Amino acid sequence: MLILGARGFAREVFDVLVEHLEIEDIAFYDDVNKYDKNLVYNRIPILDNEDKVRSFFIEKGNQYTIGIGSPRLRYMLYNKFNGLGGSISSAISSKSQFGMYDIKLGEGANILPNSVISSCVEIGKCPIVYYNVVITHDCKIGDFVELSPNATLLGGVKVGDYTHIGANATILPKVEIGDNVIIGAGSVVTKDIPSDSIAYGNPAVVVKRNKKF
Repeated sequence: MLILGARGFAREVFDVLVEHLEIEDIAFYDDVNKYDKNLVYNRIPILDNEDKVRSFFIEKGNQYTIGIGSPRLRYMLYNKFNGLGGSISSAISSKSQFGMYDIKLGEGANILPNSVISSCVEIGKCPIVYYNVVITHDCKIGDFVELSPNATLLGGVKVGDYTHIGANATILPKVEIGDNVIIGAGSVVTKDIPSDSIAYGNPAVVVKRNKKF
């Protein structure tokens, strides 16, 4: 498995993958930053160009997952690495909790330990569901959404594509949040938030427009 990125979140994704895979079958990819010896933890290789990626896909298989935050970057990398012949894969911690029925989870999900996803939940492709996130019944979450640590989505919440919910934010029942929205850390969202917005506070209010995707 190839992890896109080699710092921060990528290393947290690595911790999830080693629950399921042999370390020898994992590598990182980073063509931006420089590293001594191109190794993580003095052991795991960092690939730094597309030729090395193609060779890795041939030798180890073409599965990859995205170890970088930011919905925009995740979307761009998804398209790039599919174009290189990759196949997006999920990294789901065995320490996360899922309800028993009617869960739809898109491809390429990164779900970290201690997150809780109830029954009757739909999540699109390539989400980040961080530590201690709680998603309750009948929530619908779009593609490339990032849910930061301790975010809580209560019953019937809808979250659009490319949206980022900040750490410790709470979204109250049946609130709808549009596409390409940023909800600030610690916010309590009590009413609908339109697309292309940045909102924060308790209660959360739109403070400015977000750059269009």
